[in-house]
Amino acid sequence: MYISKEKKQKISEQILAFLYSISPQPTFTYYIAREIARDEEFIKKLLKELKAKRLVVEVNKNPQGKNYLRRSRWKLTDEAYLSYKKNQPSNF
Repeated sequence: MYISKEKKQKISEQILAFLYSISPQPTFTYYIAREIARDEEFIKKLLKELKAKRLVVEVNKNPQGKNYLRRSRWKLTDEAYLSYKKNQPSNF
């Protein structure tokens, strides 16, 4: 199945918005895919593209400092977080 660049862009924006909403907590690919209602492998592919653009960071270690063997957690980079925060309307 072919997905257009525009749709991939919109799904990537949804991923970034979700990561912003839970920031600074990193989350697993599974939870992102469940929240966006997309296939986990497709979301992982998009996350890797966002990582190449330096918008997200892959966390390969658990809170105790041990490496994950098969899993990854993801969070926004500091620059991406500040950019999102700057563009959000204030709640006054």
